[in-house]
Amino acid sequence: MELKDRIVVVTGAAGGIGRALARACAREGAAKVVCADINLEKAEETAALVRGRAILANVASESGVETLIGTVEKEVGPIDLFCSNAGISATGGPEASDEDWQRSWNINVMSHVWAARHLVPLMTERGGGYLMSTASAAGLLNQIGAAPYGVTKHAAVGLAEWLAISYGDQGIRVSVLCPQAVRTDMIRGSEEHVASIDGIMEPEDVAQICIDAIRDEVFLVLPHEQVRGYMRRKTDNYEKWIGGMRKLNRSFGTL
Repeated sequence: MELKDRIVVVTGAAGGIGRALARACAREGAAKVVCADINLEKAEETAALVRGRAILANVASESGVETLIGTVEKEVGPIDLFCSNAGISATGGPEASDEDWQRSWNINVMSHVWAARHLVPLMTERGGGYLMSTASAAGLLNQIGAAPYGVTKHAAVGLAEWLAISYGDQGIRVSVLCPQAVRTDMIRGSEEHVASIDGIMEPEDVAQICIDAIRDEVFLVLPHEQVRGYMRRKTDNYEKWIGGMRKLNRSFGTL
């Protein structure tokens, strides 16, 4: 998909990857970039950078996602690309609170489900559209010390696969972003964690990789190319891979 003259929505647009995505889409000539976030003030800062529109949106609830989509469709125009980028991180294992588990599930998984639920029928009726979700390399490899994050990001990848399989013939294109560490608020104070083992990328570089992937309609977006090799090792010898991850857990784990 070429983004020139397209209407784009980016959730989690207050900063980090979301803000960088908004700016990258604007540079590509998008007709309008809608910057959605629970932090309206920061979303407005992003919108000002791209001459876009800021919308207050809480993607932790279906009503928040539905209202966002309805507002854009009614007041801006038909959505061509929806970047479901908002996400949170919670540490711990099974002992993490139910609140942390549920909030992680709602934002990291269900926000993508709700976006598809309310957008796919509109897009298929128009002949197609594009969904891009931000997951994580943790969705392919897991996350040391953070079960709610690793588990929900796995689910996010699984959902993206399902959408690509089920709606590809109806013109729906899907990409899923799976980076390791990116210089955002999420990793502030944890720059030495295992996710940074292959370096910390700048959000602007990740956003440009996303733009290239959308243009070429690439499903799996891997800013850290090393992840592909880790995936191969995992599938080639699961037991050996788990052993290697246990070594990392001894060095970086908090359990």
